[in-house]
Amino acid sequence: MSRFRALWQASLNATKRALTWNVEDLIPPSEKSIFNFNSKEELKRWHLYSDSEYGGLSSASLEINDAGNGLKGIFSGHLSLDLAEDSKWNIKRGGFCGMRSKKFDGFIDLDAYDTIALKLKGDGRCYISTIYTENWVNSPGQPEDNSWQAFVFVPKDNWYIAKIPLARYLPTWRGNVIDASLEMNPSRILGMSLSVNAEGGFPGAKSGPGDFRVELEWIKALRTE
Repeated sequence: MSRFRALWQASLNATKRALTWNVEDLIPPSEKSIFNFNSKEELKRWHLYSDSEYGGLSSASLEINDAGNGLKGIFSGHLSLDLAEDSKWNIKRGGFCGMRSKKFDGFIDLDAYDTIALKLKGDGRCYISTIYTENWVNSPGQPEDNSWQAFVFVPKDNWYIAKIPLARYLPTWRGNVIDASLEMNPSRILGMSLSVNAEGGFPGAKSGPGDFRVELEWIKALRTE
């Protein structure tokens, strides 16, 4: 076969494939995996924070262990409202811990999805799911990412898939809801976090200082509509 005929045949085949595409080929899959806690390598993608950075006495850890049904992530620790006596920070009380993903290499585009899903096994506390997006809400030049937060209740002792519509995430700044009509840009997501406070959350959820523990299997984006 001559080179010209080979090029012509390849072009013809490509045209046939394009003409036989189905609409389904243009629609993204119904779910997108974001984090999977089935490998100790996952630990490299996260870092911990707590009120101890500001003179508090809370503590947290993140491990990947096999509890008998495969490897899972375990985010646990202790919440304290007390402050170190020699604290130089001007905070009234402690009581928070979190695990935050390191920034993605670029952005994750979730524009085709409408829900975040987390498979969890918890302790009856209410946790906070946070999505970080490119800074376009705050003033230009600020180093902080925009944060969008939603509560997620984690029932005690049973695996549970929490589904949080993206529309439920509220814009926040340093833990306080921004009182303005803003819309998240899901195509420019930089990272995520899961945190817990000693106070606040859903009515009836466990609260107050003390130990906390939640197991995580995965975090995904879903298209439900």
